[in-house]
Amino acid sequence: MDRLEHFLTFTEQAPTSFHAAACFREMLTRSGFCELKETDPWFVDAGGKYFVIRNDSALIAFAVPETGFSSFRIIAAHADSPTFKLKASFEDRGTAYTRLNVEKYGGMIMSTWLDRPLSVAGRLALRERDGIGVRLVNLDRDAVLIPNLPIHFNRDVNNGFKYDPQTDLLPLYGDAENPGSLMDEIAETAGVKREDILGHDLFLYNRERASVWGQDDAFFSCGRIDDLECAWAGMTALTESEAKDMINVCAVFDNEEVGSSTRQGADSSFLHDVLTRTGSALGASDSEIRAAIAGSFMVSADNAHALHPNHPDKYDAQNRVYMNKGIVIKHNAAQKYTTDAVSSARFAVICEQAGVPVQHFANRSDQPGGSTLGNISNTHISVETVDIGLAQLAMHSAYETAGAKDLNYLIRALSAVLQ
Repeated sequence: MDRLEHFLTFTEQAPTSFHAAACFREMLTRSGFCELKETDPWFVDAGGKYFVIRNDSALIAFAVPETGFSSFRIIAAHADSPTFKLKASFEDRGTAYTRLNVEKYGGMIMSTWLDRPLSVAGRLALRERDGIGVRLVNLDRDAVLIPNLPIHFNRDVNNGFKYDPQTDLLPLYGDAENPGSLMDEIAETAGVKREDILGHDLFLYNRERASVWGQDDAFFSCGRIDDLECAWAGMTALTESEAKDMINVCAVFDNEEVGSSTRQGADSSFLHDVLTRTGSALGASDSEIRAAIAGSFMVSADNAHALHPNHPDKYDAQNRVYMNKGIVIKHNAAQKYTTDAVSSARFAVICEQAGVPVQHFANRSDQPGGSTLGNISNTHISVETVDIGLAQLAMHSAYETAGAKDLNYLIRALSAVLQ
């Protein structure tokens, strides 16, 4: 199985950030990494490999060199994607149907979620004998669908129709006369009693299978490419690289799509806590840890906008990027991206030495762009940082598209950074 097949399998196993963290835990454990708990003292050895998970949805893994360390080499990405989250009370039997009450999570292209098979996955908080436990759940079947109104009743649907999330985007689950409920099915799937479910973080996800397509299989499409592609590539590079003189780190945050301002997001103490606790466990003084952080380098990896074939006018004429043409270095004068001349040059030289092509992206001056986690995390850990990604189409759609060649480019480049 080649890299792309492995990645597409991973996307099917990771419908939520909780499941992505669980997949990474398994991947790291197989590669000899040991799990640390934030609530325990840390004992870190030279040559050791470790990871820590926060809130079941964000993970930081690191590998320590056999000799002393001078700095950290950090890859940062995120595992969440725009979707719909089920509200605390979510079943509505007010009509002949059972509908689900949901709210938007992140800035999705809403129309792409309609008329396609969806399912439900996430995390349950359970009553247990010694307190509250957690269990992941995934219905893993075509369970719900958000139906469009027929064009006969919505003549403006092709003329820039504005969807109302409270009325137009509620999923259909079943017949209101059916005595069963979605929570009953969730409890059965999780193997727990319904009365033991005290809380939940449940999300919709697109059930359409990934597809490799186009001339010579040039492209692939699936859900959640942004940013699982960078997260998976970063973890793959970490597990396949050897730490030499520097501590290699891969951080996969949660909640980037809603601003990162959670305890498991980039705008938290998570990365700072891991770096400082690691240095302290290795016997470094506070001054030595600060010096190591100051000399560190971070790659903030979050995908970029490929030139759209039908709308080239939306892109800056001199700073367009393309699928299958290599890694994108992202620039923004307002510092939505952290890239500057030095970090861009440093990363470009690393890619050149690794035989990886690079491209440069900037938005049109009259087109505001999105931001990512690099500049946010830098408010907590101030290190030289470059913002990069892979070019893709339909970002924040329920079914996105990227280039089949670029995943290998990214793994090779990130491995070179860690070496």
